[in-house]
Amino acid sequence: MSAALSHRGLLVLAALLGYGAVTAAYVTFEVPGLGIGHFFYLPIALFALATGPLLGAFAGILATALYVTGVVLNPELPSDDVLTASTAIRGFTYVTGGALIGAFTSVHRDLVARLSELAERDFLTGLLNTRAFEAELHRRCAHPRRFALLLGDLDGLKEINDREGHAEGNALLRRAASALVESTRSDDLVARVGGDEFAILSGIGSADEAADMCRRLEETLEADGLAISFGWALHPADGGSAIALYRRADERLYSSKAARKSREKVKALLRRV
Repeated sequence: MSAALSHRGLLVLAALLGYGAVTAAYVTFEVPGLGIGHFFYLPIALFALATGPLLGAFAGILATALYVTGVVLNPELPSDDVLTASTAIRGFTYVTGGALIGAFTSVHRDLVARLSELAERDFLTGLLNTRAFEAELHRRCAHPRRFALLLGDLDGLKEINDREGHAEGNALLRRAASALVESTRSDDLVARVGGDEFAILSGIGSADEAADMCRRLEETLEADGLAISFGWALHPADGGSAIALYRRADERLYSSKAARKSREKVKALLRRV
């Protein structure tokens, strides 16, 4: 987003410089029939590309005002040329041209933004997908600030797919994704990074906080009928790279899964007694 704003700022700057250059050339070199005023279409287009339909129309109005100013200041042009049908037509084309370019650009910009967002989202759950999540993880690893990576594994998805069909499995994944978003903070990033795997990036800064967050998520989701085991890794304590963090979080995840299975076995034995 910041890069896009920077590019648009450069377009506006180029447009303003263009207005100045064309106006100076019109005042200095224009003679009847030469047509330097046509070059105002360039800064109009640049300004409209950087903004939108309303400011594109304003760019046309500005060009018209500068054109009229040039006619008045240029000694080679009769001042009566200001109040002509030609000036009115030129002003109309400046304004409508700027508005049309701005409208097209605005629609195109919105479409690109939507496509960009879709490219970063998991089609099933609407969470960040693996590519977008890992890009953010690598970006954070490039800085010394502490953060936690949490990995979650949804239990029983294969059994549901086999027993009830993939539609039920997909519904379970969407329910798990929704529950994860509701159970995490607004500034935490939640992603689906595999068939039944989820990941979270959180700004928490200590091992105790990370372990407590995993425990809280497991309990909260279990109360909602979702069995998800979590493991965590802390940057930079558990590693400075994405691979190191994934490896450590994965180790803790499977320790958590083993502990969950042990608890379930104990519960099953107690029910039989």
